[in-house]
Amino acid sequence: MTTALKAGRRLIVTTVLLAAAVGCSDGGSSAASCAGLVTFQNRDYLPTVNEDFTVGEKLGTAAVPECDDTPNDPDVAIPEGKITAYAVKGMDTSLAIAVGDTPAEATLMRIHEEVR
Repeated sequence: MTTALKAGRRLIVTTVLLAAAVGCSDGGSSAASCAGLVTFQNRDYLPTVNEDFTVGEKLGTAAVPECDDTPNDPDVAIPEGKITAYAVKGMDTSLAIAVGDTPAEATLMRIHEEVR
């Protein structure tokens, strides 16, 4: 992969994770967000912040679903994509994974459980 493609991919991942951390707002009330979501083995994961973790072995590929939380601002839509998934040492993959282009760039993701 060329350096330009790697940089573009890192920008997309950074945008996805930043958008998830910030969340969405609708008239002052917060709304559910698809930003930051990745799917691996039919489970959805969202990024976490300020947690130490150690990346384990490569697991495969996680899907980044298309996301447009702000339909009136097409410049912030996130395209569908793929990213490498890694195990997290000491954690079951049903609870957490790490995603990134390399283990050094990986971000911790925890299982997303919708509250109904």
